[in-house]
Amino acid sequence: MNDTTEGIRIRPGGPADAATILGMLDAAVVWMNGRGNTEQWGTTPYSLTAGGVERVHRYTTENAPYLAESDGTPVGALVLDSGPSPHMPVKPAGEPERYVRLLVSDRRHAGRGIGAALLEHAAEETRRAGVALLRVDCWAGGGGELVAYYERNGFTPTDRFLSGTWPGQVLARRVGPPPG
Repeated sequence: MNDTTEGIRIRPGGPADAATILGMLDAAVVWMNGRGNTEQWGTTPYSLTAGGVERVHRYTTENAPYLAESDGTPVGALVLDSGPSPHMPVKPAGEPERYVRLLVSDRRHAGRGIGAALLEHAAEETRRAGVALLRVDCWAGGGGELVAYYERNGFTPTDRFLSGTWPGQVLARRVGPPPG
């Protein structure tokens, strides 16, 4: 499926996109650090963190990756899965779900609604799969800006958690009627 929203085309991704996604993640670390945020993803480029390259490879081979493009240039990425990472202390949903494992956009294209378009695409893919619940977890530190971002995009905070010293928030968006 190729969706287009305000000049943004969303296409399925695959293993050939791993380097592009890693580049976006590395740039996101630089951008966050430049804003004084060294806690969310640390200060080491994502491609150099322990397991970073392998994780992105798994995202592109074992999950459902999507890339947002503008004029053929990748400007964002989203990865959907059937549940949260087993490495995160997140409670099961208790019903079938789709889970946003990764959402990243190229900050050089900020303000164009790339993340919102990818999240809407995730909601559509969730509905298409006959699943009613879309969830995501995110960093809940700082001033809560990331949690507020997901709330603006139709998600409701549910459970908070702590992964080591990393404060997290699970958010949910109902995209269909509850099962039963």
